[in-house]
Amino acid sequence: MIRLVRVDHRLLHGQVAFSWTRSLGTDCILIASDKVANDEIHASALKLSKPSGIKMVIKGIEDSAKAINSGVTDKYKLMIILGSIADAYMLCKKVSAIKSINLGGVKSEPGKVQISKAVFVNEEEKKMIRELDSMGIEVEVRMLPDETSIKAISLI
Repeated sequence: MIRLVRVDHRLLHGQVAFSWTRSLGTDCILIASDKVANDEIHASALKLSKPSGIKMVIKGIEDSAKAINSGVTDKYKLMIILGSIADAYMLCKKVSAIKSINLGGVKSEPGKVQISKAVFVNEEEKKMIRELDSMGIEVEVRMLPDETSIKAISLI
């Protein structure tokens, strides 16, 4: 069962590894990223930072969608982590079981505007958030589980 779909450009770090996994009772983390799936060094570094007792899998977007849709992940209390809004958008287009997305950290880059302390978006990402919202997928902004959730659509 999907417990959380989180966008964070840092992928796996303290907030995710400890705060979110404990809060949600997560027992499996899926990092859905074509970039990381094709970079053995990055993947190895992420595997070293995972909390003990939690399974971690790294797959590209297409393979992640296939695994989720096949039901093989249903036995887990699953947290899916993506590095970008675009990756989350692509995964949502392929996986109907995703009903909400948490924006935890989207880095500042040229052409982006700040919508929260740690989330910066460009016009294309705003368009994706609007489309996800129109599909009935809630996109929230929240860094930590004990913070108040804010709907991203209200910030753009």
